Amino acid sequence: MRDEAETTRTGWLQRWFPVRYIYLRTGDEVQAYALTARRQILMGAVAVGLIGWGAIASCGFILDMIGVSQAERAVAQARATSERVNADLQARLETAVVRMTASTGSLEEMAQMVERRHAALTQVMGTFRGVDGAELELQPVVMSDSDSRTPIERMAAVRMDQERLIARAEQFAETRAERLRLAFRLAGLNPAAYIGQGTSLGGPLIQADDPSALAAILDVDEPFAARILSATSNLGDMRALTDASGGLPFARPTQARTTSGFGVRFDPFNGRPALHQGQDFAAPLNTPIYSTAPGVVSFVGVRSGYGNTVEIDHGGGFKTRYAHLNSASVQIGQRVALGQRIGAMGSTGRSTGVHLHYEVWMNGRAQNPARFMKAGDYLVQ
Repeated sequence: MRDEAETTRTGWLQRWFPVRYIYLRTGDEVQAYALTARRQILMGAVAVGLIGWGAIASCGFILDMIGVSQAERAVAQARATSERVNADLQARLETAVVRMTASTGSLEEMAQMVERRHAALTQVMGTFRGVDGAELELQPVVMSDSDSRTPIERMAAVRMDQERLIARAEQFAETRAERLRLAFRLAGLNPAAYIGQGTSLGGPLIQADDPSALAAILDVDEPFAARILSATSNLGDMRALTDASGGLPFARPTQARTTSGFGVRFDPFNGRPALHQGQDFAAPLNTPIYSTAPGVVSFVGVRSGYGNTVEIDHGGGFKTRYAHLNSASVQIGQRVALGQRIGAMGSTGRSTGVHLHYEVWMNGRAQNPARFMKAGDYLVQ
């Protein structure tokens, strides 16, 4: 078996790698070199190794070249970006320097713009006069005579203070107006119904309803006019809602504890479900009862089931009723102020004990008094 395998291997080698000869002639002498199968295989292996090494080395070189190229490209991009940023900053700096070192005409133009803005701000700040907290919040920065800055720098500081003032005015008016809007919604009222079509402003601001128109009227830039319009619009809403809230029954008739609220409840006399159209407060006999809003007394006397009753007309469709009183301190037709004493707590009429039955009516329909008192508590906070 071994001889057969050896014979087969030898036959395969002779078939693929037959003995080849290399002849070298030197003059008349000829020398022959035999390339046996083993030598051919060895030479082939060496050639394949050299070719493989060359291929690997070439690939590595190419990859290194690609990596270096990408790195150089990234460095070039970063350098270009940095140069663009530096150029942009330099251009801005040069622009600022040019502006700051401008001619007398340019400085005069800047001064006129600051003066126009100041005049516009004077009108706006005048509309905030009398608003609680506005004077302290909207104070301009006072520059001292010892300020060492150049006139241009001081002019720029004035302009920055103008920006600060209009920003505070916007925030102040918007915060106050939004607080009032929320209070009206807590009471179940639509705040838009109590805001007039125009703002409560005077002078040239009355008819300005868009930034471009206001900018033309005040002779200021449009962005600044837009901020003025925003502040004055919210201020107008705030004033309108403040005026309206002063005539609405947002106050409490007494600080006594609540014993029964608005809505369906079981009647204490017959035990059947019934609509309770007000809110009850319990306290000792003759506890003072106060008007929850200014108005005119429209009824003083006895009403069936209510006992001794006082009713006040507050205008705008609003009326309040105070029932089961022990006594009344007002007369029909008398004008009463917010918080004025109108009677004393009792247990007259259909009552199971000393308490106040308080109702709020709007356009002939009973409302939940708790919502109005909640709105009033929110405004007082």
